[in-house]
Amino acid sequence: MSQEPSIRVMMMPRETNGQGTIFGGVLLSYIDQAGAIAAQRCTAYRVVTVAIEKVEFKQSVLVGDVVSFYATVLKKGRTSITVDVSVVAERMHNGMARKIEVTQATLVFVSIDESGRPVPHGAEA
Repeated sequence: MSQEPSIRVMMMPRETNGQGTIFGGVLLSYIDQAGAIAAQRCTAYRVVTVAIEKVEFKQSVLVGDVVSFYATVLKKGRTSITVDVSVVAERMHNGMARKIEVTQATLVFVSIDESGRPVPHGAEA
């Protein structure tokens, strides 16, 4: 991928489950953050997550993997912003970095005002 990631993070031992791999919930949290970063660039308002489409983990993430979260805005509605987030892990093996596709998710965010109500992106801030 030539695109810069929204977030890049090295996975640490505190993020592991009983199987020794990274908790799916940790990855979901980063997916949500990466999507929010992309959505926030589309509006002067705060954004909140209203939906995350099905997330299937294709590969496990291990301690020491450097995981990149690539976010792309797919669509802007009146108040909503749809973002695709792809997750790729880089794993060192014999001095070589190997890229592993971990998962992908589509998220929907909504722009909100100070009262927490949806607001059109183009409305006066």
